[in-house]
Amino acid sequence: MNDILLHLIVSFGYAGLAVFLWRDALTPVVAQDAPTRASWAHIALIVPLALHALLLARSVFAGDALYLGVGTAISVIIWLTVLIYWTGSFFYRLEGLQVLVVPSAAGLSLLPLVMPATHPLTNTHLAAFKAHLVISLLAYSFFTIASLHVLMMAIMERRLHRGNLPQFMQNLPPLLTMEQLLFQIIFAGFVLLTLTLGSGILFSEELFGKPMQFTHKTVFGILSWIIFGAMLAGRALYGWRGRVAMRWTLAGFLSLVLAYIGSKFVLEVLLQR
Repeated sequence: MNDILLHLIVSFGYAGLAVFLWRDALTPVVAQDAPTRASWAHIALIVPLALHALLLARSVFAGDALYLGVGTAISVIIWLTVLIYWTGSFFYRLEGLQVLVVPSAAGLSLLPLVMPATHPLTNTHLAAFKAHLVISLLAYSFFTIASLHVLMMAIMERRLHRGNLPQFMQNLPPLLTMEQLLFQIIFAGFVLLTLTLGSGILFSEELFGKPMQFTHKTVFGILSWIIFGAMLAGRALYGWRGRVAMRWTLAGFLSLVLAYIGSKFVLEVLLQR
């Protein structure tokens, strides 16, 4: 199947589900029908998720080479984000979060068409490099979910103050429970980010063929690690929560975006390297 057509099928699959979710979210329903609708949406998500995985496999793996440009990297991250969300929905009440996750996937899954990878990655034959790459992408995905989670919490808090809570938010856990879940997600992402930075710093020459350098990517990566580490420490020592936690989460995520996606965008799109 033509890759352009497959990209469109994946995007329209996510978009169709997003339209259903938003219409369902904004339409009052009988309380006992809400879990049924959420279950059907959860099952239907398997289809675009599986097609997206097939598309990424075709885009990233080409012969013995590994292609991961900025567009493909973002597509992989949003796919992992949807997959983690979909898996987590079996254990947590995350129905409301899908109205943000699925529309994001509809748009971001098209990025490889706009910014295709033109150069293969180096050192992809090394198992350590592959492990480093997978861990870093997982870290991004956890922090992407955390950021979307924070946005949902901010919307929910504002609507609660107004006394006008949308239908889809009425199925979400209380804000305190969502906050606890947020810190669990951030802790998991922080562990993965620590492994990413640690392996990159300690084994830079083996992974990338040169000693570690304090580049734009390294500086912002370390800055994001400091932000999330300080946030977790503040939570443990001073009980940070609410808007303070939201601001720190978004600041850390922005720093992480500038570290990896920003550097790849500058090199591949602006400098054509």
